[in-house]
Amino acid sequence: MRSDWVPLSASALVIGAMLLVLGTVLDPAPPGASAGETFDALVREEGRWQASAVMYALASYALTLGLPTLVTRVGRPGRTLGLTAIAFVALGVIGTWGYAMLLLVVRAAVIHDVVLRPEMGRLGHDPTLALFLDVWVAALYGGVLLLAIALLVARSTPRWVPVLLVVFVALLPVGGHLGRVGTAATVMVFAVAATGIATSAVSDARGPGARAR
Repeated sequence: MRSDWVPLSASALVIGAMLLVLGTVLDPAPPGASAGETFDALVREEGRWQASAVMYALASYALTLGLPTLVTRVGRPGRTLGLTAIAFVALGVIGTWGYAMLLLVVRAAVIHDVVLRPEMGRLGHDPTLALFLDVWVAALYGGVLLLAIALLVARSTPRWVPVLLVVFVALLPVGGHLGRVGTAATVMVFAVAATGIATSAVSDARGPGARAR
């Protein structure tokens, strides 16, 4: 990757992470909401639902452009692990676009009375849909965890960066119990780590002696 492209990719990484935070904040459905609560939230705040989906879609696009920055952080020690991690992260990032489209489809189905409240619960129990959502989440969080390990091995970022990535993954099981603020704070942890990765990449691109750990 040409060094003059690194700042652009790094900026996209940070912007994508912040858009992910905005999408989480705008989501009107409370974390761990039932199908009925999700339906009520969609009807009550349809505009926020749509805005959240748009933020997720833009986040996916920006994070995809930011993936080359992750490649620059993977050194010879653990390079295979790092590239594997980036492949999984890429799958999760691209899947975020699909999730955004799913939100918009559900919104259109609800506001046009194609799907009624009693039928919302059936969507969540569809095995094929559940499988794709589980694969998406597993790829994203698994990739982030592998990336944290790869960064620790490569020592190409400040040590607090992989630590924050591990914290982000560790909070997944309790995400539904943290409330809206807690969920947003969890995604913000990822955004801060992404900023650390971007800053480190830009520092290296400007000169080998510019990086400070």
